[in-house]
Parts: sequence; C-alpha cells; structure tokens
Amino acid sequence: MNYENLLVSKSNGIAQITINRPKKLNALNKATIQELHKAFDTLESDLSVETIIVTGSGDKAFVAGADIAEFAHFSVEEGANLARAGQEMLFNFVENLATPVIAAVNGFALGGGLELAMACHFRIASNNAKMGLPEVSLGVIPGYGGTQRLPQLVGKGKAMELIMTAGMISAEEAKECGLVNHVVSQEELLPLAEKIASKIMRNSSVAIAAAIKAVNANFEDGVNGFDIEIEEFGKCFGTEDFEEGTTAFLEKRKPNFSGN
Repeated sequence: MNYENLLVSKSNGIAQITINRPKKLNALNKATIQELHKAFDTLESDLSVETIIVTGSGDKAFVAGADIAEFAHFSVEEGANLARAGQEMLFNFVENLATPVIAAVNGFALGGGLELAMACHFRIASNNAKMGLPEVSLGVIPGYGGTQRLPQLVGKGKAMELIMTAGMISAEEAKECGLVNHVVSQEELLPLAEKIASKIMRNSSVAIAAAIKAVNANFEDGVNGFDIEIEEFGKCFGTEDFEEGTTAFLEKRKPNFSGN
C-alpha cells in the first residue's frame, strides 16, 4: 500500500513503519494519524508479520509532537473530539494490538510522539534521543494518553514533574526511570530492534498475544487483571502452539510454532 507520510517495509516476519515527514520533524497531523491506523491495521491482518518496529525518518526525530497548526483555533468540543478520536484510532489501537510493537526512538519524541512511543509495547532509544511532554507550555495537557501511560511507566511523581515542567529528558534518564529499555547509538538502533524482534518471533505468537492482553488488563478500569490472566492462561491449553511447545520441551528439541 502507498502512503503519503509513511514508509512501510516487511522482511523475514518483521514489518517496519517509518513516519516520513522529515521537514516537519515527523510531526503527527490528522492525515498521518489516519495513515498510521491503516498501516497498523493492515499489518495486524498480515499473517506474514510477527513483529512491528516503528521509527521516524532522518536522524533528528522519532516524532517531534503533534501538528499544532491543525488545532490552534479549536473550540472546547473540537479539542475533546480530537483527543477522543486520536486515542481510539491510533494510541489505544496500537497498545492493544496482538502483534508486538517496538518503538525505535531515534531523536526527539515529544508530545504526541512520546505518546505514540508509550502506546507501543516497549521502547528502545538512540543515545541522542530526547523525550518529554511539553503541552502545558502551550496551555493544554497531553491528550493522546500521556497523562495515563507516563505514570504507569515511570511512576506518579516522576510523571508529574515531567508534565508540569514541560521539560525533556535524555535517553539515559529515560532508561533510568523505565521509560525505555535500551539505549544505543543511532547506527545500532534498528539492528537492536530487529534482534529483539527476532527473539520474540522464536516464541508462540498466540501466547504473546494472550500475554499482551493480560498485561494490559491490569491498567483497565473495572477489570481484574488476574482474572484475565487466568482466562488467557486457560485458553492457551486449547492451542496447537501449547501442544507443540510442551511436546518439544519434553522431547528436548526446539518448538516449531504454527501460530494457532
């Protein structure tokens, strides 16, 4: 599929989505959010894709925020609708994909860019990356899940400080507080993402999808994550992958998972 603001490639079970608006530092406008939804939705349905890596084009930015010009004159209702539609179309959608999504943060990840990275299942960063939620410096707050996911990842106190100061932290600081898992040079970033993706792909995609659902359940209001874990654990026993995984273990060989 052709996209105006994205580059999408696939190789050996790994798909890569590159947000490609380098002149705008890959800022998220309405069209890019819609294209990202379409790309993720298409890749989720592609049986040849087992993991997805998301990154930004160029060496300056992952995503340097939202396209402020698009909503600078919005009304209260229009602002609320913007946040609601964006969360449903992209950020919550990515978080709940059954296919693992790795954010490869190569440079600035600010505002909506950091919110996109946080919606991914985990994050790795280049050593020049800078991350932050600067929205309060514009008289608004993060609207694409930032006030919810940042505290989940780094704790309430650190999240409050980052949001209220509108400041940026370095990749190393982000690693120290649990916002990213690994920090490497820009040259090593995508190779590391692919290496981790390859490790993921050795395992049962059915079990991984169940694990994503169970982990996410802990953060849903009114949902008992332990109950979802029990339910998903039980479902695994009815899969071909469970039969293959346990048989391979007992036979002391590597499993050959079918994804069923």
